[in-house]
Amino acid sequence: MTFFEELKWRGLIKDISSPEIEKKLNEEKVTFYWGTDPTADSLHLGHYSSLVTAKRLALHGHHPILLVGGATGLIGDPRPTAEREIIAKETIERNLQGISKQVSKLFDGKAEIVNNFDWTKEFSFLDFLRDIGKYINVNYMLNKDIIRRRLDTGITFAEFAYTLIQGNDFLELFQKKNCILQVEGSDQWGNITTGIELIKKKLGKEAYGFTMPLILDRFGNKFGKSEGNALWLDKEKTSPYELYQYLINTDDEMVISYLKVFTFLSVEEIERLEKANKEHPELREAHQALAREIITDIHGEEEYQKALELSRVLFSGNVQNLTSKEIEMVFKGVPTFSLEKEENILDLLVNNGIVASKREGRELISSNSITINGNKVTSQEQVITKDDALDQKYIIVRRGKKKYYLGNF
Repeated sequence: MTFFEELKWRGLIKDISSPEIEKKLNEEKVTFYWGTDPTADSLHLGHYSSLVTAKRLALHGHHPILLVGGATGLIGDPRPTAEREIIAKETIERNLQGISKQVSKLFDGKAEIVNNFDWTKEFSFLDFLRDIGKYINVNYMLNKDIIRRRLDTGITFAEFAYTLIQGNDFLELFQKKNCILQVEGSDQWGNITTGIELIKKKLGKEAYGFTMPLILDRFGNKFGKSEGNALWLDKEKTSPYELYQYLINTDDEMVISYLKVFTFLSVEEIERLEKANKEHPELREAHQALAREIITDIHGEEEYQKALELSRVLFSGNVQNLTSKEIEMVFKGVPTFSLEKEENILDLLVNNGIVASKREGRELISSNSITINGNKVTSQEQVITKDDALDQKYIIVRRGKKKYYLGNF
């Protein structure tokens, strides 16, 4: 299997600008770039799917340039429905620094990182129209899918011109760094081809591009979206434990395709995991591999082991040794309640909606189905005080095997 064939097997090729790309990726060492706008101070798991492909190319010997759009971020690429909000220059700069650090870490400091503001800031409006705008026909731009979809609702000139700015980025990197290939998600195909067209018309030379399919779950939602929120690569925004929980609960139907896209496991190992997943789905071996590979690549082996241990603690109910920070992280999103004074266990259960009645509470206590901070409640007369709280603050109530509630004094 050639390198290009492996990319196709992994589901990483959607559009290609030329059949020559296959030979160049297999037999040559080319310089390529991937770019993103700094709309936040961290990348998320959706970006990571593209970065993994860029890293895969780099490991095969191709030279990566990672572009952070300090210029394009000031404009915002057209969305299908509405114009993006303008981001302050100071925010763009802060976001740019955060993203650059993440990219550098993912590539072990070996990626070349550039900012398109460095060359775009030199253009006057007239120079840009003369040196760039004159080479791209308006009809050509109107045929871009993302622009065409906005014509009925309206599109500003700034958004309309975005594809020219990104096209100029490709031209700049082609001329200054011999970058002949752009690699992006499929939503960037129109911008890639603008750059290829600009290089061809202005320089009379050939450039190339290919896109990767957008990664979706089985319901058609973007991968890495959790209840409408992105899963961030910044562990202060999304902890490795939260990432672990998302990945370990991946749909059985999707886990093998995700292993192909997101991991560097060999074809043989993924095929073995696919067989194991079919024969013994209850072991979730493929899911464990997905979580291990992604978290280790983003955060390192130590953070993966911590996430794994926290998951085991939650499963076992042995929560006594958790720190306050770990409690807040592990029980993020569970029902919460407040305690202002000591309270009888039955009153606590009823008053906070953990049970529907004292009768139900007595039945659950009698069957050893209620624990407080990992300890089984054995008496219906037990009184919960601040001295029972972890760090003098938290009361973790577990009902049955999986239902948790977090109280705090």
